[in-house]
Amino acid sequence: GDLDKVVNLLLSLSGRLARVENVLSSLGENASSEERSSLNEKRKLLAGQHEDARELKENLDRRERVVLEILGNYLSEEQLQDYQHFVKMKSALLIEQRELDDKIKLGQEQLKCLMESL
Repeated sequence: GDLDKVVNLLLSLSGRLARVENVLSSLGENASSEERSSLNEKRKLLAGQHEDARELKENLDRRERVVLEILGNYLSEEQLQDYQHFVKMKSALLIEQRELDDKIKLGQEQLKCLMESL
């Protein structure tokens, strides 16, 4: 459960940070200093939150290694490898699910815009 939450948090913060950085880089020279300052502040806040989330992931990885050690005493080598594969695939599938959800959301927004333009 913690793995799901931390991976989703990292993905969410990474996406938000990327969007803010994209907006910052696309600001023209006519953008107000207040707007630029606000976006820079938001970027700093998101970068700090992202770093905190990375620390959470590192702690989770350490816990995973401890659990793996304990399980090593009770499971066969094959079962242990299956467990490790499960944990790795779970993260990969969470990332893939998030990407697919984002694509679906984008498609729905594009469809809505197309329907409104008709």
